[in-house]
Amino acid sequence: MKLVVAKKGKNAVRINKFFEFVLYVITYTIAFLILEAFFDSFQISNDYKSLYSVLAVCIIYVLDQAVKPVLVTLTIPITGLTFGLFYFVINTLILKITDWLMGPKLNFTDIWILFFIAVLLSIINFIIEEVIIKPLVKKAKK
Repeated sequence: MKLVVAKKGKNAVRINKFFEFVLYVITYTIAFLILEAFFDSFQISNDYKSLYSVLAVCIIYVLDQAVKPVLVTLTIPITGLTFGLFYFVINTLILKITDWLMGPKLNFTDIWILFFIAVLLSIINFIIEEVIIKPLVKKAKK
């Protein structure tokens, strides 16, 4: 399996979607397990904690790929007026939808902790993009 995919006839190069999915699942799951240990208002069900973390991360990934682009497009004016800070509100909404879909297995009780986790996930996204994905794509273009 190739990590980087190039389209013939065009200069388009992108990362393999499966590799990207696995990368996000691993890093988000580790982050979730660490954050859950530090915050009382963020709880993952004790039975099968790692499994529920992976399931929550998979739901977040699907929502990021399917719902977030629509939300970002609809909120461009608000995001522009807030100089991009509304993007964290969108991430918070994605986490709250995940909380709702997971039911009692995942529980965010404090909106500020939820917002803080959304900011941390945005930072993780940035690090993954800048440290792993962009250098791989740049290397493949050469």
